[in-house]
Amino acid sequence: MIKKAIILLLAVVLLLTGCSAGGENTGAGKDETQNVTVMLDWVPNTNHTGLYVALDKGWFADQGLQVEIIEPSQGGATAPLVASGQAHFGVGYQEDVTQARANEVPVVSVAAVIQHNTSGFASPKEKGITRPLNMEGKRYGGWGAPTEDAMLKAVIEGDGGDFSKVEIINTGVADFFSAVERDIDFAWIYYGWTGVESELRGMELDFLELRELEPALDYYTPVLTTGEKLIKEDPELVRKFLRAVSMGYEFAIDNPEEAAQILLKYTPETDEELLLASQKYLSPRYQDDASRWGEQKVQVWQRYASWMYERELLPEMIDPDKAFTNEFLPE
Repeated sequence: MIKKAIILLLAVVLLLTGCSAGGENTGAGKDETQNVTVMLDWVPNTNHTGLYVALDKGWFADQGLQVEIIEPSQGGATAPLVASGQAHFGVGYQEDVTQARANEVPVVSVAAVIQHNTSGFASPKEKGITRPLNMEGKRYGGWGAPTEDAMLKAVIEGDGGDFSKVEIINTGVADFFSAVERDIDFAWIYYGWTGVESELRGMELDFLELRELEPALDYYTPVLTTGEKLIKEDPELVRKFLRAVSMGYEFAIDNPEEAAQILLKYTPETDEELLLASQKYLSPRYQDDASRWGEQKVQVWQRYASWMYERELLPEMIDPDKAFTNEFLPE
Protein backbone atom coordinates (compact mmCIF):
# COMPACT_ATOMS: atom_id res chain seq x y z
CA MET A 1 0.00 0.00 0.00
CA ILE A 2 1.27 3.49 -0.84
CA LYS A 3 1.56 5.39 2.38
CA LYS A 4 -0.79 8.31 2.83
CA ALA A 5 2.06 10.75 3.28
CA ILE A 6 3.46 9.89 -0.15
CA ILE A 7 0.06 10.29 -1.78
CA LEU A 8 -0.38 13.62 -0.04
CA LEU A 9 3.00 14.85 -1.29
CA LEU A 10 2.24 13.83 -4.85
CA ALA A 11 -1.11 15.61 -4.73
CA VAL A 12 0.47 18.81 -3.46
CA VAL A 13 2.81 18.68 -6.45
CA LEU A 14 -0.19 18.30 -8.73
CA LEU A 15 -1.82 21.30 -7.12
CA LEU A 16 1.28 23.44 -7.56
CA THR A 17 1.59 22.48 -11.22
CA GLY A 18 -2.06 23.29 -11.87
CA CYS A 19 -3.00 19.83 -13.07
CA SER A 20 -6.80 19.52 -13.33
CA ALA A 21 -7.62 16.80 -15.83
CA GLY A 22 -10.72 15.67 -14.00
CA GLY A 23 -12.25 19.09 -13.54
CA GLU A 24 -12.48 20.44 -17.06
CA ASN A 25 -15.88 18.97 -17.96
CA THR A 26 -17.87 20.78 -15.28
CA GLY A 27 -18.69 23.88 -17.27
CA ALA A 28 -21.60 22.37 -19.20
CA GLY A 29 -24.71 24.38 -19.86
CA LYS A 30 -27.90 23.76 -17.94
CA ASP A 31 -29.34 21.43 -20.58
CA GLU A 32 -26.14 19.51 -21.25
CA THR A 33 -24.97 16.29 -19.65
CA GLN A 34 -21.99 16.80 -17.35
CA ASN A 35 -19.33 14.12 -17.09
CA VAL A 36 -18.45 13.37 -13.46
CA THR A 37 -15.77 11.11 -12.00
CA VAL A 38 -15.94 9.59 -8.53
CA MET A 39 -12.77 8.07 -7.07
CA LEU A 40 -13.33 5.27 -4.56
CA ASP A 41 -11.02 4.68 -1.62
CA TRP A 42 -10.78 0.94 -2.24
CA VAL A 43 -12.48 -1.80 -4.21
CA PRO A 44 -16.29 -1.45 -4.34
CA ASN A 45 -17.97 -2.55 -1.11
CA THR A 46 -21.01 -1.74 0.98
CA ASN A 47 -19.60 1.64 2.02
CA HIS A 48 -20.23 2.60 -1.61
CA THR A 49 -23.69 1.07 -2.12
CA GLY A 50 -25.52 4.38 -2.44
CA LEU A 51 -23.30 5.45 -5.32
CA TYR A 52 -24.04 2.30 -7.28
CA VAL A 53 -27.75 2.44 -6.51
CA ALA A 54 -27.92 6.02 -7.80
CA LEU A 55 -26.06 4.94 -10.92
CA ASP A 56 -28.20 1.86 -11.51
CA LYS A 57 -31.52 3.60 -10.87
CA GLY A 58 -30.69 6.42 -13.27
CA TRP A 59 -30.80 9.06 -10.55
CA PHE A 60 -27.50 10.58 -11.67
CA ALA A 61 -28.84 10.73 -15.22
CA ASP A 62 -32.00 12.43 -13.94
CA GLN A 63 -29.73 15.20 -12.63
CA GLY A 64 -28.00 15.53 -15.99
CA LEU A 65 -24.86 13.74 -14.80
CA GLN A 66 -22.88 11.04 -16.59
CA VAL A 67 -21.06 9.48 -13.64
CA GLU A 68 -18.03 7.21 -13.83
CA ILE A 69 -17.01 5.44 -10.63
CA ILE A 70 -13.28 4.74 -10.59
CA GLU A 71 -11.34 2.34 -8.39
CA PRO A 72 -7.96 3.63 -7.19
CA SER A 73 -4.88 1.84 -8.47
CA GLN A 74 -4.00 1.22 -4.83
CA GLY A 75 -5.85 1.93 -1.59
CA GLY A 76 -5.11 5.25 0.01
CA ALA A 77 -6.16 8.83 0.50
CA THR A 78 -8.34 10.30 -2.24
CA ALA A 79 -8.61 13.72 -0.58
CA PRO A 80 -5.61 15.25 -2.37
CA LEU A 81 -6.75 13.82 -5.71
CA VAL A 82 -10.14 15.52 -5.66
CA ALA A 83 -8.58 18.73 -4.37
CA SER A 84 -6.22 18.77 -7.36
CA GLY A 85 -9.01 18.03 -9.84
CA GLN A 86 -8.05 14.44 -10.67
CA ALA A 87 -11.62 13.45 -9.80
CA HIS A 88 -14.69 15.56 -9.12
CA PHE A 89 -15.63 13.61 -6.01
CA GLY A 90 -13.97 11.00 -3.84
CA VAL A 91 -14.58 8.58 -1.01
CA GLY A 92 -12.25 9.34 1.87
CA TYR A 93 -12.02 9.56 5.64
CA GLN A 94 -12.18 12.36 8.15
CA GLU A 95 -8.61 11.67 9.23
CA ASP A 96 -7.36 12.10 5.65
CA VAL A 97 -9.33 15.28 5.09
CA THR A 98 -8.02 16.68 8.38
CA GLN A 99 -4.41 15.85 7.49
CA ALA A 100 -4.85 17.25 4.00
CA ARG A 101 -6.28 20.56 5.18
CA ALA A 102 -3.53 20.91 7.78
CA ASN A 103 -1.13 20.65 4.82
CA GLU A 104 -3.05 23.31 2.85
CA VAL A 105 -4.73 20.87 0.47
CA PRO A 106 -8.19 22.40 -0.21
CA VAL A 107 -10.45 19.37 0.09
CA VAL A 108 -13.91 19.48 1.69
CA SER A 109 -16.12 16.72 3.08
CA VAL A 110 -19.64 17.12 1.68
CA ALA A 111 -21.37 14.11 3.27
CA ALA A 112 -20.81 11.48 5.94
CA VAL A 113 -21.44 8.06 4.43
CA ILE A 114 -21.80 6.43 7.86
CA GLN A 115 -22.83 8.48 10.87
CA HIS A 116 -20.58 6.81 13.47
CA ASN A 117 -17.19 5.11 13.33
CA THR A 118 -17.75 1.35 13.05
CA SER A 119 -14.06 0.42 13.19
CA GLY A 120 -12.04 -0.98 16.06
CA PHE A 121 -9.38 -3.42 17.20
CA ALA A 122 -10.25 -7.06 16.59
CA SER A 123 -8.67 -10.30 17.78
CA PRO A 124 -9.66 -13.98 17.93
CA LYS A 125 -11.23 -14.87 21.28
CA GLU A 126 -8.36 -17.13 22.22
CA LYS A 127 -5.95 -14.15 22.21
CA GLY A 128 -7.65 -12.81 25.34
CA ILE A 129 -7.65 -9.13 24.28
CA THR A 130 -10.82 -7.99 26.00
CA ARG A 131 -9.52 -4.52 26.89
CA PRO A 132 -6.64 -2.28 25.75
CA LEU A 133 -4.47 -3.30 28.72
CA ASN A 134 -4.42 -6.84 27.30
CA MET A 135 -2.60 -5.55 24.21
CA GLU A 136 0.65 -5.48 26.19
CA GLY A 137 2.97 -8.22 24.94
CA LYS A 138 0.84 -8.80 21.84
CA ARG A 139 1.54 -8.30 18.13
CA TYR A 140 -0.41 -5.63 16.26
CA GLY A 141 -0.70 -5.82 12.49
CA GLY A 142 -1.19 -2.59 10.57
CA TRP A 143 0.05 -0.57 7.60
CA GLY A 144 2.43 1.79 9.36
CA ALA A 145 0.40 5.01 9.50
CA PRO A 146 1.29 7.41 12.35
CA THR A 147 -2.40 7.60 13.22
CA GLU A 148 -2.39 3.90 14.11
CA ASP A 149 0.37 4.25 16.67
CA ALA A 150 -1.29 7.32 18.15
CA MET A 151 -4.61 5.52 18.56
CA LEU A 152 -3.00 2.45 20.09
CA LYS A 153 -0.93 4.54 22.48
CA ALA A 154 -3.97 6.59 23.54
CA VAL A 155 -6.25 3.66 24.28
CA ILE A 156 -3.57 1.47 25.92
CA GLU A 157 -2.25 4.21 28.17
CA GLY A 158 -5.82 5.26 28.91
CA ASP A 159 -6.35 1.78 30.31
CA GLY A 160 -3.18 1.92 32.39
CA GLY A 161 -1.03 -0.06 29.97
CA ASP A 162 2.41 0.40 28.43
CA PHE A 163 2.32 1.05 24.67
CA SER A 164 6.02 0.21 24.32
CA LYS A 165 5.23 -3.41 25.15
CA VAL A 166 3.19 -3.85 21.95
CA GLU A 167 5.02 -5.27 18.93
CA ILE A 168 4.02 -3.37 15.77
CA ILE A 169 4.16 -5.39 12.56
CA ASN A 170 3.53 -3.83 9.15
CA THR A 171 1.25 -6.28 7.38
CA GLY A 172 0.22 -3.94 4.57
CA VAL A 173 -2.95 -5.15 2.89
CA ALA A 174 -2.64 -8.73 4.15
CA ASP A 175 -5.90 -10.56 4.79
CA PHE A 176 -6.95 -10.23 8.44
CA PHE A 177 -7.87 -13.89 8.83
CA SER A 178 -4.60 -15.18 7.41
CA ALA A 179 -2.58 -12.68 9.42
CA VAL A 180 -4.10 -13.59 12.81
CA GLU A 181 -3.52 -17.25 12.14
CA ARG A 182 0.12 -16.71 11.27
CA ASP A 183 1.73 -13.39 12.20
CA ILE A 184 -0.29 -11.18 14.56
CA ASP A 185 -2.66 -11.16 17.52
CA PHE A 186 -4.91 -8.22 16.67
CA ALA A 187 -5.59 -5.60 13.99
CA TRP A 188 -7.70 -2.56 13.18
CA ILE A 189 -10.78 -3.57 11.15
CA TYR A 190 -14.09 -2.19 9.93
CA TYR A 191 -16.74 -4.35 11.48
CA GLY A 192 -19.17 -3.82 8.60
CA TRP A 193 -16.99 -6.00 6.38
CA THR A 194 -14.32 -7.97 8.24
CA GLY A 195 -16.35 -8.30 11.43
CA VAL A 196 -19.36 -9.54 9.49
CA GLU A 197 -17.15 -11.97 7.58
CA SER A 198 -15.85 -13.37 10.87
CA GLU A 199 -19.43 -14.12 11.91
CA LEU A 200 -20.06 -15.95 8.65
CA ARG A 201 -16.85 -17.94 9.16
CA GLY A 202 -17.88 -18.86 12.70
CA MET A 203 -14.83 -17.11 14.15
CA GLU A 204 -15.48 -15.48 17.51
CA LEU A 205 -13.81 -12.10 17.90
CA ASP A 206 -13.15 -9.72 20.72
CA PHE A 207 -13.90 -6.35 19.16
CA LEU A 208 -12.94 -3.10 20.87
CA GLU A 209 -14.87 -0.36 19.08
CA LEU A 210 -12.85 2.84 18.81
CA ARG A 211 -15.72 5.17 19.66
CA GLU A 212 -16.32 3.24 22.88
CA LEU A 213 -12.65 3.50 23.85
CA GLU A 214 -12.22 7.22 23.12
CA PRO A 215 -15.04 9.67 22.22
CA ALA A 216 -12.74 11.69 19.94
CA LEU A 217 -12.32 8.60 17.75
CA ASP A 218 -16.00 8.60 16.82
CA TYR A 219 -15.22 10.46 13.61
CA TYR A 220 -16.75 10.20 10.14
CA THR A 221 -15.39 7.30 8.11
CA PRO A 222 -15.95 7.20 5.24
CA VAL A 223 -16.97 10.59 3.81
CA LEU A 224 -17.64 11.96 0.34
CA THR A 225 -15.27 14.73 -0.65
CA THR A 226 -14.74 17.37 -3.32
CA GLY A 227 -12.42 20.31 -3.87
CA GLU A 228 -12.91 23.92 -2.86
CA LYS A 229 -12.38 24.87 -6.51
CA LEU A 230 -15.34 22.81 -7.71
CA ILE A 231 -17.56 24.16 -4.92
CA LYS A 232 -16.67 27.71 -5.95
CA GLU A 233 -16.94 27.21 -9.71
CA ASP A 234 -19.90 24.85 -9.99
CA PRO A 235 -21.89 24.56 -6.75
CA GLU A 236 -24.93 23.34 -8.68
CA LEU A 237 -22.99 20.28 -9.83
CA VAL A 238 -22.19 19.43 -6.21
CA ARG A 239 -25.85 19.89 -5.32
CA LYS A 240 -27.04 17.64 -8.16
CA PHE A 241 -24.51 14.96 -7.31
CA LEU A 242 -25.51 14.84 -3.66
CA ARG A 243 -29.19 14.89 -4.52
CA ALA A 244 -28.77 11.65 -6.45
CA VAL A 245 -26.36 10.08 -3.97
CA SER A 246 -28.69 10.85 -1.06
CA MET A 247 -31.47 9.03 -2.87
CA GLY A 248 -29.11 6.08 -3.35
CA TYR A 249 -28.24 5.78 0.33
CA GLU A 250 -31.82 6.37 1.44
CA PHE A 251 -32.85 3.51 -0.84
CA ALA A 252 -30.15 1.30 0.69
CA ILE A 253 -31.37 2.20 4.18
CA ASP A 254 -34.91 1.10 3.36
CA ASN A 255 -34.11 -1.79 1.00
CA PRO A 256 -30.87 -3.49 2.07
CA GLU A 257 -31.43 -6.72 0.18
CA GLU A 258 -32.30 -5.06 -3.14
CA ALA A 259 -29.48 -2.56 -2.69
CA ALA A 260 -27.04 -5.43 -2.09
CA GLN A 261 -28.17 -7.10 -5.31
CA ILE A 262 -27.56 -3.86 -7.22
CA LEU A 263 -24.04 -3.62 -5.82
CA LEU A 264 -23.46 -7.29 -6.65
CA LYS A 265 -24.35 -6.55 -10.27
CA TYR A 266 -21.35 -4.22 -10.45
CA THR A 267 -19.06 -6.44 -8.35
CA PRO A 268 -19.94 -10.00 -9.42
CA GLU A 269 -16.66 -11.34 -8.00
CA THR A 270 -17.81 -10.44 -4.44
CA ASP A 271 -19.11 -13.19 -2.15
CA GLU A 272 -22.89 -12.76 -2.29
CA GLU A 273 -23.52 -13.99 1.25
CA LEU A 274 -20.95 -11.61 2.69
CA LEU A 275 -22.19 -8.67 0.65
CA LEU A 276 -25.80 -9.21 1.78
CA ALA A 277 -24.84 -9.67 5.43
CA SER A 278 -22.63 -6.58 5.33
CA GLN A 279 -25.42 -4.55 3.75
CA LYS A 280 -27.88 -5.59 6.44
CA TYR A 281 -25.35 -4.50 9.05
CA LEU A 282 -24.59 -1.11 7.46
CA SER A 283 -27.99 0.00 6.16
CA PRO A 284 -29.33 1.15 9.55
CA ARG A 285 -25.97 2.77 10.33
CA TYR A 286 -25.76 5.05 7.29
CA GLN A 287 -28.01 7.66 8.86
CA ASP A 288 -28.31 6.28 12.39
CA ASP A 289 -29.27 9.09 14.77
CA ALA A 290 -28.76 11.98 12.32
CA SER A 291 -31.66 14.08 11.07
CA ARG A 292 -30.82 13.12 7.46
CA TRP A 293 -28.30 10.99 5.62
CA GLY A 294 -24.93 12.67 5.20
CA GLU A 295 -25.31 15.24 7.99
CA GLN A 296 -22.07 16.27 9.73
CA LYS A 297 -21.49 18.09 13.01
CA VAL A 298 -18.80 20.67 13.66
CA GLN A 299 -18.10 19.25 17.12
CA VAL A 300 -17.08 15.91 15.58
CA TRP A 301 -14.58 17.66 13.32
CA GLN A 302 -13.33 19.91 16.12
CA ARG A 303 -12.92 17.06 18.59
CA TYR A 304 -10.98 14.78 16.26
CA ALA A 305 -8.77 17.55 14.85
CA SER A 306 -7.87 18.62 18.38
CA TRP A 307 -7.06 15.02 19.26
CA MET A 308 -4.74 14.76 16.24
CA TYR A 309 -3.10 18.11 16.89
CA GLU A 310 -2.42 17.33 20.54
CA ARG A 311 -0.57 14.19 19.42
CA GLU A 312 1.50 16.09 16.84
CA LEU A 313 -0.16 14.35 13.91
CA LEU A 314 -0.90 17.73 12.29
CA PRO A 315 1.56 20.53 11.44
CA GLU A 316 -1.11 23.04 12.46
CA MET A 317 -4.66 23.07 13.76
CA ILE A 318 -7.34 23.27 11.10
CA ASP A 319 -10.50 25.37 11.00
CA PRO A 320 -13.15 22.63 11.33
CA ASP A 321 -15.85 24.83 9.80
CA LYS A 322 -13.94 24.84 6.50
CA ALA A 323 -13.26 21.10 6.47
CA PHE A 324 -16.86 20.11 5.82
CA THR A 325 -20.20 21.46 4.67
CA ASN A 326 -23.84 20.37 4.86
CA GLU A 327 -24.83 23.07 2.36
CA PHE A 328 -25.38 20.74 -0.58
CA LEU A 329 -27.36 17.98 1.13
CA PRO A 330 -31.06 17.82 0.20
CA GLU A 331 -33.38 19.19 2.87
